[in-house]
Amino acid sequence: MNININNLVRDNIKALKPYSSARDEFKGTADVFLDANENPFGTLNRYPDPQQKEIKEKLATLKTVETNQIFIGNGSDEVIDLAFRIFCEPGKDKVLTFSPTYGMYDVSANINNIEIIKQPLINDFQISLNQLQPYLDFEDIKIIFICSPNNPTGNSINPEDIEYVLENFEGIVIVDEAYIDFSAQASFIKNINKYNNLIVSQTFSKAWGLAGVRVGVAYASEAIIKLYNRVKPPYNVSTLNQEAVLKSLNNFEAVTENIQIILDERTKLKEALSTLSIVKNIHPTDANFLLVEVENANKTYQYLIEEKVIIRNRNTQVENCIRITIGTSEENDRLIKVLKEI
Repeated sequence: MNININNLVRDNIKALKPYSSARDEFKGTADVFLDANENPFGTLNRYPDPQQKEIKEKLATLKTVETNQIFIGNGSDEVIDLAFRIFCEPGKDKVLTFSPTYGMYDVSANINNIEIIKQPLINDFQISLNQLQPYLDFEDIKIIFICSPNNPTGNSINPEDIEYVLENFEGIVIVDEAYIDFSAQASFIKNINKYNNLIVSQTFSKAWGLAGVRVGVAYASEAIIKLYNRVKPPYNVSTLNQEAVLKSLNNFEAVTENIQIILDERTKLKEALSTLSIVKNIHPTDANFLLVEVENANKTYQYLIEEKVIIRNRNTQVENCIRITIGTSEENDRLIKVLKEI
């Protein structure tokens, strides 16, 4: 599907004249910089690259896209929030999510005064296209969020169902792939040239081990990326954060090794959990965590806290389920030891 993105953009965003920073107006090299009111002393006295060019060049090669199809954000939360600001009129437009899913969609929608329509996932946490069908023609639904692999369930959403949504919805579709590096399923980045209403969100927080750095990425059509760059703060990603990402990108082999260790530990932990009497079900996962049904999630969670082992209680989202992040071999062994004592 190829739709007119401009028809989806808020009028005030269309008319917005973006802030032009000193580093936007001069992009070359020089001996003396007296243009940005920076302190002349120190090692971090200069503003960072507002367009994160070096990161985009490396990601473009890694992901087989163009640099103008990449937006770098202050965490993937900024990718989500800016989508609301660009496409959704407060108090008027709506977005659709599939529950249970990542809680920041709700938070960001509430901050931006956008109503959320929640479509429940069914049958192993998949989309019901029959239930979704009536909403695809709602003109006031501007964005559909699809988290795949999904948080907190861990499963990937059927790619054919995602394509169906893209083919039949004339709004923006955001496929949140925070956990894609732990999945055997192909990324939807390959489809950004096919669907100009598609935004694929990824992050350096999970597989790249840079949660403390807060850097997220959006891959989309050039038209959408231009909108993101128009709305974003001028220096939204710090120099230190850009340097940390570049260091990790230059050490890609170590990242892939760590991903494999996590996948191996995921298999071992799943096998160990399956032997425990309190465990009733371990849901299939393509992420770096397991959603585990236990006899009593609240009591299990509290007991683990008392033993200084912290997991996530997801009982309010999925009955009697806890979410366990895959840790080191030693951390996982400690978890199993404590659970055996219950």
